[in-house]
Amino acid sequence: MLKIINLHASVDEKPILKGISLAIRPGEIHAIMGPNGSGKSTLSYVLAGRPGYEVTEGSMTLDGEDLLELEPHERSARGLFLGFQYPVEIPGVSNVQFLRTAVNAQRRARGEAELSAGEFLRVAREQAGALGFDMDMMKRGVNVGFSGGEKKRNEMVQMGIIDPRLAVLDETDSGLDIDALRVVGEGINRIMRKPDKAVLLITHYQRLLDLVRPDFVHVLAGGRIVRSGGADLALELEREGYGEMAA
Repeated sequence: MLKIINLHASVDEKPILKGISLAIRPGEIHAIMGPNGSGKSTLSYVLAGRPGYEVTEGSMTLDGEDLLELEPHERSARGLFLGFQYPVEIPGVSNVQFLRTAVNAQRRARGEAELSAGEFLRVAREQAGALGFDMDMMKRGVNVGFSGGEKKRNEMVQMGIIDPRLAVLDETDSGLDIDALRVVGEGINRIMRKPDKAVLLITHYQRLLDLVRPDFVHVLAGGRIVRSGGADLALELEREGYGEMAA
């Protein structure tokens, strides 16, 4: 599904990613861990096509298609979803308006019929209900006045409605209490743990991986993947830290 080969990227001409290679197949969940400043968020932004992040070498493809040739909205229409560490507020735009516009834009790009208002509301109620998210909050401005946990749950509702093939989740567990973490973890499993989908989960801590058990764990340090392993690698990192890997 996702194939990254020798990826180098810079921000303001400063090299951040220094040769990342990674392959994610359908049905897999990969976790990226590493110390602050190692390039984890940069990797997520480069995949999504955020402006200001310049790829200087290497390649990345989604289902064989060159992501570097696609604009951010085109990557989204191909099935790539980016979950933010700090979801942004969009005053004046309701969740319902924002999501229906996004879903139908993607459907048009794929040559599919748009969802009617009734069809969209049915899907929205289903996804919001599964995450314990009140439909009254769906009528409010996107993330406006939401707590940290509500923003992350709202993002899971967005992911459920958009229904991506590849979710890149950047520290989705950041700032969550135990209950909110459980809801978000269960949401990821329900929406994305399917044979035709995949997840790249960026996190600092084992606690989310107790709920969303990864197939592979990679340690990113100094802009490179310095170690890879199974789910037990996260437990080792929790016990021992990054040590020399972070040097």
